[in-house]
Amino acid sequence: MENHVSICICTFKRPDSLRRTLEHLRDLETGGLFDYSIVVADNDRNESAKAIVEQFSKTTSISVLYCVEAQQNISLARNKALKNASGNLIACIDDDEFPEKDWLLNAFKALEQYKTDGVLGPVRPVFDKQPPAWITKGKFFEKPRRLTGLKLRWQQTSTANGLLRRRIIAGMDQPFRPEFGSGCEDLDFFKRMIEAGHTFVWCDEAVVNEVIPPERWRRRYLIRRAVLRGQNGCPFADLIGVTKSVIAVPLYSLVLPILFLAGQHLFVLYLMKIGEHAAKLCGLLGWRLTGNEYAAG
Repeated sequence: MENHVSICICTFKRPDSLRRTLEHLRDLETGGLFDYSIVVADNDRNESAKAIVEQFSKTTSISVLYCVEAQQNISLARNKALKNASGNLIACIDDDEFPEKDWLLNAFKALEQYKTDGVLGPVRPVFDKQPPAWITKGKFFEKPRRLTGLKLRWQQTSTANGLLRRRIIAGMDQPFRPEFGSGCEDLDFFKRMIEAGHTFVWCDEAVVNEVIPPERWRRRYLIRRAVLRGQNGCPFADLIGVTKSVIAVPLYSLVLPILFLAGQHLFVLYLMKIGEHAAKLCGLLGWRLTGNEYAAG
């Protein structure tokens, strides 16, 4: 078939989540417009995902390729998956996500309709158990929904849900730069792609679901994630962004007691904001507040 999609998954010690992802990739709708295969890049030198991939491979006619990136680095894992992908189209989905059946078909139709280099779509949070009210009220895991066909800026991009034309990375040895090994590698990638003249649009009908387990409901997890996001976002900081961070840290700190009384969701939200801004400023000074924890979320 003229169009073949390689679905790339990078995984790190999340066997139950990966199993669910693979099962939901089993019967995707294609409309006869393309076929697809799966590439799993295991970012664990102990090959914790190997048995799961092998078991799944025995139950499907879909081609499934397993490879290992022993060095813990999300950029290297993504590059490993791309090197093993055979399709003229590359789909990206995370190992803690699972797609709707029409996910890839809707993304492909948008790719053709808008004659673009890539299509990104929404990631919808799913809770296996009912989370605390403050988690729901704070919408900590809600991600933006946009109008289909919207041309995206690099700040709006992510590899959590995407379909890309392989030609945009032709000749690139490392599409994802290793220095972003703990996160923000996707922002860096799309920023460089857009600056090179490539375009990416939104498809709101191409939906994947992100499973949010109870361990992510903790305040500590949310704050550490915000700190890591701020730390990894340092290379994108401009004068306006730095000024905002300088103002935000003391200002938000002053209103924390009031927010504590207003509700836990607001208190945690602004603790996250303080952590992200502080980490950005520390990063600019060469200080790291946290280690390589991208695999935690």
